[in-house]
Amino acid sequence: MAGALYLPAGRAGAEPLTLEQAIARASEGAPRLQAVEAAVEAARASQTQAGVRPNPTVTVTGENIAGSGRYGFLPQAEITASYSQMLERGGKRDARTAWAQRDVGVAEASTRVTRLDLAARVERAWFDVIIADEVVWAAKYRLKTEREMQAEALRRVRGYKDPLFVETRAAARVAQSEIALHEAKRREVAARNVLASFWGGSGEGLEVAGGVLTEVKSPLAIAPSDEAFETAKIARAQAAVTLEQSRGVQDYTVSGGVRYLRGTGDVALVTGITIPIGRFDRNQGNIERAQAERRRLEFEAEADRLERLRRLASLRAEADASRLRADAIRIEVLPKAVRTLDQVREGYRRGGFTFRDVQDAADAIVEVQEQWIAAANQWRDLQTEIDRLSGRFDASARGETEQ
Repeated sequence: MAGALYLPAGRAGAEPLTLEQAIARASEGAPRLQAVEAAVEAARASQTQAGVRPNPTVTVTGENIAGSGRYGFLPQAEITASYSQMLERGGKRDARTAWAQRDVGVAEASTRVTRLDLAARVERAWFDVIIADEVVWAAKYRLKTEREMQAEALRRVRGYKDPLFVETRAAARVAQSEIALHEAKRREVAARNVLASFWGGSGEGLEVAGGVLTEVKSPLAIAPSDEAFETAKIARAQAAVTLEQSRGVQDYTVSGGVRYLRGTGDVALVTGITIPIGRFDRNQGNIERAQAERRRLEFEAEADRLERLRRLASLRAEADASRLRADAIRIEVLPKAVRTLDQVREGYRRGGFTFRDVQDAADAIVEVQEQWIAAANQWRDLQTEIDRLSGRFDASARGETEQ
């Protein structure tokens, strides 16, 4: 079994796809990214609206239109037309605009975080293809070995050196190996289709370039986009405090107009001002709520940062252990298991061992292969999480979406 658990060669004519290329391709036109980009546009539209002043009002009133005696119908009517404008005080418009600007910052930071999340899902699918290829390779080797063992068993049964059930047992093991290979191929096809689905393509003929257990140099700190997202939310919360404070200042409404007195035919100017009395509602509750919300975000951001750092340290240790375990299985354990099977098969051909001994040796190789695959799957999960937390594919850290 020379070369077992090494990555199989790509199909002829296939163009290997790197992880960076897969992430870039998935990012082009991804519906989830389009959704967050639309959210940015919505936030910018809100920013534009936030800077708009209150609309003025025009009021037309009529007095003494109709009545008894000398009032009759219209002889003493007074018609007033006035123009009113609310005067915002306390910096309300600036506060609204500042809050909307911070909301745009949150939406833009959310876009970068969404790109990181997408990259993590693509990376996992990319690793799944590599592992699925290895599983197929192992299944093919298992079937080849079982067919050779079946031929050896058949010669011994035909030579009356082994009982008839040995032939039946060998045939059953070949059938089991064929089923295992069929299932492995179906999972391989599914893994390729899942990866290609990120850009709406087909997995047929898709090949990936790279190894599953190569050591990755991920950044030591947490992803800049995650930190930027938390910072943007805190900045928006601080802007919300300022906004609520501005709302505690009462606004004035001034008005001016003309009044027509039908009885005398005169025209007079009228003016007015409305000043709310801030006796009961000074918006204090909303101010305190906004301040508490800002403090909550600050504490949560710091707690999340520390948790990510602790998680990263733990993940790196676990990932290194998984990689070392897989390498030890491939380099040390597997060759010994293969050599053991060769020795037992040679002894079986000479009559020194039973078919049961050959089965046990072959099963030991299958078990070692499964251990390697389990270690590879664990490394995949750990490395994907490390890359997500550390921002290995963080566009804001590179200034580009390309590696």
